[in-house]
This record gives sequence, C-alpha cells and structure tokens, in this order.
Amino acid sequence: MGAGFGAVSVVVVCRAVDADAVTPVPQLLAFLPWLLAPTAAGLLLALFARWRAGMVWGAVLLAVTGWFTQPYGTGSEPGGAVVAEVRVLTANVEFGEGTGALIPVVRRERPDLVFVEECEYHCEDALATAFDGVYPYREAVPGAGSEGSVILSRFPLEGTDGIRGSTMGMPGAVADLGSGHSVRVQLAHPMPPIPGQVGLWRKELGALHDFAAENPTHTPTILAGDFNASQDHAAFRRLLDTGLRDSARLAGAARTPSWPSRTAPTAGAQIDHVLVSGEFSASGARFLGIADSDHRALVVDLALHQRERAR
Repeated sequence: MGAGFGAVSVVVVCRAVDADAVTPVPQLLAFLPWLLAPTAAGLLLALFARWRAGMVWGAVLLAVTGWFTQPYGTGSEPGGAVVAEVRVLTANVEFGEGTGALIPVVRRERPDLVFVEECEYHCEDALATAFDGVYPYREAVPGAGSEGSVILSRFPLEGTDGIRGSTMGMPGAVADLGSGHSVRVQLAHPMPPIPGQVGLWRKELGALHDFAAENPTHTPTILAGDFNASQDHAAFRRLLDTGLRDSARLAGAARTPSWPSRTAPTAGAQIDHVLVSGEFSASGARFLGIADSDHRALVVDLALHQRERAR
C-alpha cells in the first residue's frame, strides 16, 4: 500500500506544482483520473488493516486527485453576434492506415475544415482523389509514416510557415470565411512524451504555445490535432493559458477519451483537441471511432462571434 500511495503521490505532487518532470511522470499524468481507482483500493485496504497513517494518506490523495479531474481553463461564452459557423474534424490516421475508414466519416459529417495527422503520401493522395472539388483548398507537409499532415478546407487558404523544425509535419494557414472574416488555422502534432523524448515533446508543445501567444493582429485562431498531451500536462495547460480554450470542454465533453481507441470511451486519455480563441463558442463535440487507427476522430461545431468593442 505504501509503495502504491508513494507512486501516486509523486504524480499528484507534480500535477500540483505544474511540473511534467521526467519519465514515467508525463506518461502517468495522461491517465491521472484513472489513478483514482488504485488510490481508492489502497484506502480500503488501509481501512481493513487499520493503518491510520494510510487512511489519512489515502483520503488526502483521493481528494486531491479528484480535485484535479475538474476541467481546466475558462469556459465562458463569447459575446457578440455570430458571424460565421464552422464544423471542424481532426483525426490521427496512424501512419495512414485509417485513411480508408476516415473518408466515409468525412463524407457523412461534412466538416468545413479537416485536420489529418500521420497522413503519409498514400493518405494524401487518397484524400485528394476522394474529395476532389469538395475541399478545393489544402495545406500539407508531405512525409512518410507519422511525418505527413494535411489540412483540407472548403474555405480559401493562404499558407503560412506552420510550425517549423518540428519532427512531424504541422502545416498552417489563414482561412477566409468570407465577409471579411479570417481565421488562423494550425495543425498540431508534437512528438509524444515517450521515454528519452520528453524534452523534445516539451519543446514542440512550447512551439505551439509560441504560435498561440504571438498573434499581433488578434486574428481568431483554431489550433487542432493530436497534441499528445492532456489537460493534466503542465505544457498543455500553458498552451491554454495563452487564452485558447478547449472546444470539447466548451461543448461538455472535457474528459472524453480519444486515445487509445481500443479502450476508449471506457478508458483512456483525451489527447486530441480543437483549441479555439475567445471569439468562438462550441457545441456538439463528438468523438468517433476510426477503424485501423489508435485515435478517435473529434468533430466539433464552432460559431465565430463578432468581437465586442471595448467600452
């Protein structure tokens, strides 16, 4: 019991002090809510054993862990009239293997913007063939395996630099929604926090933070993809602290797991996100199974609101 409480305590303390620390803490932080189960079991054992220190230790751990399962970040609705509506879909197709299953999902859901991670050469070609004329605009970083990524759009796109120097492709653009409304759109796919790569994962999430924070024209922003991070990672919370909000939380699905698909939605972590700036409201967030992929796709309906004038 003591060893188990000790392991959970290390993870919870790191969460409390906003530190992702080193392996295995970042990996365990992704599944922080699931640590409630072994902690509760340990508390019951302490009760049966009449281990008073263990009872107090377990009760405190259970309370603190439970507190941290609350959604992070702001969830208020923006003011101003709705000026545009956008349906967004993001999906990691696992080295392109899930492309065939993604295509009918896109046809059924009819998103306006599609972000596809791990879209290698064959995936990109298949999407171009399947949606010729449906999504006339696209920005892509071609690549093999997990390196390729693509953004498909019904709206005109003006390509940007995206996130340069990343291990996996992260294209970006400015989308013209019409009537003078432009939106920054950026695909997210930093390295996962695997042992030996935690520093790189933190660096690439930092690059996404810099993109979100550096917005001199205050253009509305959509940042979507596989972040390989949940709200229990300090690096991801810093990204939200720029003012971006998680659309799944806004739509009431803050803790719905997206990975791994073989255990979701029963168990897993939400590491696939659509983050939006404060001009957006969100509704109808749904996580959908994609055969042959270890991720579930996320579809969310966004409404862009007219920015209120300062008084």
